[in-house]
Amino acid sequence: MKPFPAKYHWRPTMMIKGSFLLIVTAVTAVAISPDIWPWAASIVVLDHLLLTIAGLWPRSTLLGSNWISLPEASAAKGEIAITIDDGPDPVVTPAVLDLLDSYGVKATFFCIGEKAQRHPDLCRDIVNRGHAVENHSMHHNYHFSFLLLGGCYSELGDAQQILTSITGIRPSFFRAPAGLRNPLLDPVLSRLNLQLASWTRRGFDTVRQNPQVVLAKLLDGLKAGDILLLHDGNAAKSVRGVPVILEVLPLLLNAVAAAKLRPVTLREALPAPTGENCETGMLNPNGPP
Repeated sequence: MKPFPAKYHWRPTMMIKGSFLLIVTAVTAVAISPDIWPWAASIVVLDHLLLTIAGLWPRSTLLGSNWISLPEASAAKGEIAITIDDGPDPVVTPAVLDLLDSYGVKATFFCIGEKAQRHPDLCRDIVNRGHAVENHSMHHNYHFSFLLLGGCYSELGDAQQILTSITGIRPSFFRAPAGLRNPLLDPVLSRLNLQLASWTRRGFDTVRQNPQVVLAKLLDGLKAGDILLLHDGNAAKSVRGVPVILEVLPLLLNAVAAAKLRPVTLREALPAPTGENCETGMLNPNGPP
C-alpha cells in the first residue's frame, strides 16, 4: 500500500483537540519555567493514558465516529444488524450462509483481507447471496492498536483494495480487530471514507462453548437499532464439536422474528446519500472512487 497521503479530510474530536492543546501548553510551560517539567510530564502521561483507555473501549466515541447502534431512522423501522467477524472460513461460512438463506435474513460480514485472498469465491458468494462484505483489516493482528499512521493505513488500505477487487463493491465500514484502536485510526478512516462500526452487544462466541450462554448475552435487552456480533472465523466449538455460531444462529433468528425485528446489513442502514451525513461523515455508501 502506498504511504499515507498528505491530503485528507479529518475533523478531530474534542478529546483529540484537547489532548493536542494540552501537549502544546505543557511544552510551552516547560520552555518558560523548566523547573515544572515533572508536573508537565505527569499531565502529558495522564493525557496519553486517557487516550489509551478510550482506544481500548470498543464502544467509545471519544476518538471519532463509531456506530454502536443503527441510526435512529433505521431503529424506528424495527431494524437490527447481525454482523459476523473474522472470516471467511471455508467450513463455517457456507453453513452460516445456508442458515441465513433459510430464514431470509441478510447479514454483514467483516472479512479479513488475507483470508479473503485465500477464499475469494467464498467472499463473492457472500455478496451474491445479498449480504455485505466489510473491512476487518488485512491481517487481524492483535497489536493493531499499537500501529502508527503508515501501518494503520496499510492494514486498512490493503484490505480495502483486495475486498473491492474480489467483490466489486468497496467496503463502507471498518471494524477494528478485537475492537481495539488508537487515536491514529480516525484520520485513516477519513482518508479511506470508512465508517467505524463496533456493536451494541456480543456473545463472546470465540471463547464461550455454551450456545445458551452466548444466546442469552445477545438477547439481553434486545431492541430495534441493535448491532449484534458473532464470528464465523475463530469460532469456539460447543461440547458437540459444532461451531457455536451454527447452534446460536437459528435460536437467535427465531427470537428476532418473534420480537418482530428485521435484520438488515449496515450498508442498508446508511442514510440516503443526499449529502454529507453529520453522524457518519460519509459522502458515499460505496466509498471514494
